[in-house]
Amino acid sequence: MKQGLRRVVQVLTGIELAIACLATALIFVLILFQAAQRYLPVPQIVWAGEMSQFGLIWLTFVAAGVLVTRNGHIAIQLIDNVPGALFARVVQTVAMALVAVISAAFTWACWELVHSAGFLTSPALRLPMSWVYAIALIGLVSATVRAVVAAVQIARFGPPPPDHDGLIVEGEAAR
Repeated sequence: MKQGLRRVVQVLTGIELAIACLATALIFVLILFQAAQRYLPVPQIVWAGEMSQFGLIWLTFVAAGVLVTRNGHIAIQLIDNVPGALFARVVQTVAMALVAVISAAFTWACWELVHSAGFLTSPALRLPMSWVYAIALIGLVSATVRAVVAAVQIARFGPPPPDHDGLIVEGEAAR
């Protein structure tokens, strides 16, 4: 069971990182193309800037879940280094619970955007905005689920080791 769950987390992380890499490459290529078309005698492509902005949005939200699992989100290391395993466990559990609640609120708002923005399209590409929001929704759902799992795991097993990158199982806690 634990190995199966670990494998699911690894596969989902791989998919999210692949989408993030594609978004990064998209941003790079489109911004480079925009810079080149200023100096080359080629027709201006209006949608390149718009698509690179969407790529940045997708990169940000899709990577959120991975950052939560890998403990790569914003953290105050000073509190994590305070002596006392119980204090660190409580603080990190509360922090992950807050991340879960905030991610859930953003997920709900994004869900509403996906359903209510079906008639809106982007100015240059005429891309349905619900498609843009749907990719952000995937990342927010991932961040919410991963934060809930992390809060439960930290409360149960303690904080993960600093080089940890996924699911905590018994015997892997830092203390």
